[in-house]
Amino acid sequence: MPQTLPSGRCNSPLGPPAGLSGLPPVGVSVAVHQSGPRRLLGADSPHPAWPTFQGGAVLVGASRGMVSVYVDRALGDQAVVNATDLLADADRIVADNNAVFAIVGGPVSVLVCGLSGATDGSGGADHGGCDFMSGGAIEVCAAFGNSILVGALFEAELAECAMNGALCGSSTGEALSRWCAAEICQNAIASWATAPAWVAAGMPNWVDHTFQSDMHEPSVGCAMAFISWLRSQGFTLGTIAQRMVALGDDGTLAQLHAAVMGAPAYGTWQEFECAVAELPDGVSDDDPFFVLRSR
Repeated sequence: MPQTLPSGRCNSPLGPPAGLSGLPPVGVSVAVHQSGPRRLLGADSPHPAWPTFQGGAVLVGASRGMVSVYVDRALGDQAVVNATDLLADADRIVADNNAVFAIVGGPVSVLVCGLSGATDGSGGADHGGCDFMSGGAIEVCAAFGNSILVGALFEAELAECAMNGALCGSSTGEALSRWCAAEICQNAIASWATAPAWVAAGMPNWVDHTFQSDMHEPSVGCAMAFISWLRSQGFTLGTIAQRMVALGDDGTLAQLHAAVMGAPAYGTWQEFECAVAELPDGVSDDDPFFVLRSR
């Protein structure tokens, strides 16, 4: 079963690996959209019950795709830029997420705030559960000057809502949500790589076993590298995501490989291990098979 956390959450807040400074990814510093005057629309509007935020949230606006975007009024103009850029990009993110999971999602509200006191994105993101009913109030950390990172944080939580209770709180579900964020939002969380932690741990076999926590970096990192390997063989993220959700909480990466390949799961770990050993540059990030960099 997924890890159960305080306040009823079944997943842990998304954040960078332990010890990472949280600096924005190199080369990603331009806002997604520069969309006209940035006007706060609803200073007195009622707002959702956020997972942790207790301050004053201001409604920036609502997209056509049922995304309402709020901002912490105390963070000033740069947070408003983040929120307005997210609002402008929200329908694209939702459409791409729906396509990956082959669903029609529900309405969500997202708050741009200073999670853990950060304004560089390193506070990560959080929501209350892994479906659109319990998890539809999403908090994302402001990332001044780096609005695409805010979009990626939103997508990571939106992907977990799309899993509809499956995978959430497991290493495989965490990896899938991060891959969705990477593919849909320009690999904006590239600097948060966990696959190197898997290598540093001695590359244990998390292909035949799934770790039932989304905060265990070696198992998440193994899954990140494994999805990169599958993507390099021509399988779409949608195919991978839908098979993973169908396999559920206890599904393994070996079973995923069998499902997409139409072959037995036996021997998958050895095949993956050999593929990693043949990488000319080893595993230095979450996409060692160069899927995102070749696009």
